[in-house]
Amino acid sequence: MSKQRLDSLVETLLRVKNKEQMRNLLLGIFTPGELEEIPRRLEIVRRLKAGIGQHRIARDLGVGVATVTRGSREIQKGRFKYV
Repeated sequence: MSKQRLDSLVETLLRVKNKEQMRNLLLGIFTPGELEEIPRRLEIVRRLKAGIGQHRIARDLGVGVATVTRGSREIQKGRFKYV
């Protein structure tokens, strides 16, 4: 994804004023599969930050350990400070 496209997405998300608007935006731009996957990835991050082990998270959420490890690496890079 180009920086310009990412910035455009961020600016669009920041203009949303309430939960209903956000829900409508997300339903409009993401596929049903993406709407399943993105919240799951956020849950991975929340569980990692809570100290739950990677293998347990993978088992509980039905994802591969590599997916959980990716979340862990992103946390180590300093991302997800507000999650």
